Amino acid sequence: MQLPRPLAASINCLPLPLVQRAVALVFRQVLARHPGLFDRLGPYANRRFRFDPTDLGFSFVVYPAGPDITVYRAGKAPPASATVSGPLVTLLALLEGQIDGDAVFFSRSLSVSGDMEAMLALRNGLDDCGFDLPRDLSGLAGPFAPPLQRLAEAIRARALAGMV
Repeated sequence: MQLPRPLAASINCLPLPLVQRAVALVFRQVLARHPGLFDRLGPYANRRFRFDPTDLGFSFVVYPAGPDITVYRAGKAPPASATVSGPLVTLLALLEGQIDGDAVFFSRSLSVSGDMEAMLALRNGLDDCGFDLPRDLSGLAGPFAPPLQRLAEAIRARALAGMV
């Protein structure tokens, strides 16, 4: 599922420092909820992993040894050890383990390039984390967490309706 064009266009117009700040906040929240996220990477923790949502004008580079995430405009990200490209909803569904990564890869909805051993180590680490983005991120909303979580779960269910 692609992001609706008006939504993607609106996101793409955001200033890069604002996007970087928001993504870093989310990244810190995820690491706080899943402190062992990168534990299984072993020697691959020093690699850079790039995620290229094909429906957005941004790339996200994760450096687990930092841990750090950096946002770049599409086409401006530095080389990474491994890169995954696909629609944002697909990338997020993979992160949560909501869809079968192999099936998405073989259906050509997803492209993986670079160091496959590093990417497999990252995938194995993600599989063990039990991500639930609505739950994990709703904590950022303070007293509004419960209604925000329900809204995010409804959005996720609708986005995944045709994928699973």
